[in-house]
Amino acid sequence: MKRRLAALLAALQLLACAVSASAAEWDPTDPNDPLLWEPDLPEFDGPMPSTPRLGETEDAFSMAVSFTGDMLLASLHGKRAAGNFLDYAAKQEPEYFLQHVRPIFEADDFTVVNLENVLTDRNLTPKEKATDPAYWFRAPAATTDILTSSGVEAVSLANNHTGDYNAAGYKDTVKAVSAAGLEYGGNDRTFYLEKNGYRVAVICHGLWTEGQAGAIIRRLKAAEKDSDFQVVFYHGGAEGVHTPEAWRVRASRRLIDNGADLVLGNHPHVLQPREVYKGKEIVYSLGNFCFGGSRGPENRTIIYQLILRVENGELVNAASELIPCYVHTGGRVNNYCPAPIEDEVQARRVLDFMDGKAKLPL
Repeated sequence: MKRRLAALLAALQLLACAVSASAAEWDPTDPNDPLLWEPDLPEFDGPMPSTPRLGETEDAFSMAVSFTGDMLLASLHGKRAAGNFLDYAAKQEPEYFLQHVRPIFEADDFTVVNLENVLTDRNLTPKEKATDPAYWFRAPAATTDILTSSGVEAVSLANNHTGDYNAAGYKDTVKAVSAAGLEYGGNDRTFYLEKNGYRVAVICHGLWTEGQAGAIIRRLKAAEKDSDFQVVFYHGGAEGVHTPEAWRVRASRRLIDNGADLVLGNHPHVLQPREVYKGKEIVYSLGNFCFGGSRGPENRTIIYQLILRVENGELVNAASELIPCYVHTGGRVNNYCPAPIEDEVQARRVLDFMDGKAKLPL
């Protein structure tokens, strides 16, 4: 049974709104793989509260949570080269990168992104990878300033590139985001967002095979005891294709069948459509967002905004808004600066694609 809580505090908000290595890099049978490893910390039980706002009562309020796809705030091997992400980071203030979307992130209650790189100030040994080509991405710990300066509150670390520098790199990444005050989720760590006593569980996890849905379902059942609404924010699937694989469709629907209220996917590095299944939304890929893994990523993405209306501790409506965005605004060259699409024709093309009315979002 989902927990029913009366609202406790006054608050407000409602806003109408990597190049990655292949899944084969991750070996689910390897107990030493850092993607199976989590630091020696308990599951986060203390929910992250939203900032109190004026205009709504404690008994009737809305809760807005924004989600983005892959944020890769790093460069290959953590090295600076002309025009790459770390070159921009050396020349620009942290506020530069998310300047165009910051108003959205600051106006919602929470923003959650997929952070797909290692954060470390140490010269660590890269993980051995069998794929060719293979990629390793890292950046200094202070890179978290990009997120904290622009209204991001939480990150998913349940992806293949947070393991690029083995367990040591993952530990350093956890240390960096925690020191910055960011909440995080991993393959064994659920976090909670709370407003006026209403709790949303965010379950971050890899989904590289259909069978991994079982592990996510076990986490869903555990989260139901401590939350009112459950979001699965998973990482997996084939890269560079705009249609989800049949196995991932089955797995995503199975998550809904077993209690998920919303399922969001990432990793393909391009958008994939959404569907409504048994009254619940599944978005198969949110695409890239601020993405340092390529000089020329496909230049369409979205911000997915979940909007919950709660009255007297009960959910009375769950809605969403898709905000079409550019991955970058530097013409043909990535300037690592995403922005909402203001052109109505271009924005409509993205929305039509997400709703299955167009073959491509471009």
